[in-house]
Amino acid sequence: MDVSAATIVAAATTTETGLRLMGAGLAAGLGVVGPGVGMGLLFGSAIESIARQPELRGEIRLNLFIGIGIIEALALYALVVALILLFVVK
Repeated sequence: MDVSAATIVAAATTTETGLRLMGAGLAAGLGVVGPGVGMGLLFGSAIESIARQPELRGEIRLNLFIGIGIIEALALYALVVALILLFVVK
């Protein structure tokens, strides 16, 4: 059985590309699980707080939007890591 060097290099390149794509997918997919759960908890708590004390609706909404911004930043970091894995890591 004669396997040429070009075949071995092509197989290694394909494996590296596949692992890089898998790593990027996992980074993007798992990186948004935490922010998704956090956003769900945040919205649930905000709705519960407004239901209990409707007069504080404005302050609760302000804190809600600040929390959403922080949570979205975490999801964007996961996206940036996935893009780095796709296009920068060789």
